[in-house]
Amino acid sequence: MTYHTSKIVDLLFEEAVIKVTDELKKEGFGILTEIDVKETLKNKLDVDFRKYRILGACNPPLAYKALQTEENIGVMLPCNVIVQEKNDGTVRVSAINPMVAMKTVGNEDLNEIAAQVSEKLGRVIDNI
Repeated sequence: MTYHTSKIVDLLFEEAVIKVTDELKKEGFGILTEIDVKETLKNKLDVDFRKYRILGACNPPLAYKALQTEENIGVMLPCNVIVQEKNDGTVRVSAINPMVAMKTVGNEDLNEIAAQVSEKLGRVIDNI
């Protein structure tokens, strides 16, 4: 089991960001943070980097359940989804695999929540 689920999509970069955001909304996620890695690296380090966006997605009901189950789980939230343009011009979308991430916590009560989040993020990737 890998730490992420990924898919190459037949979309332009900005189209993929919009489509991912729309699919996340359908699964009850909102975007809490959005980091433009290309812009940040240019501004902070004056280096050129490919298009790479990190979307911090949160499903409030499931996040609330997780926070009630494990008080420090906030260090693992939100769920990150990335959209990146590869060097060959293809666009890849990847989402964290919560099942792998939550295993490191060692709280069995998180398994059901992680499974629900994993299922929803899987549908997001499938539907892009």
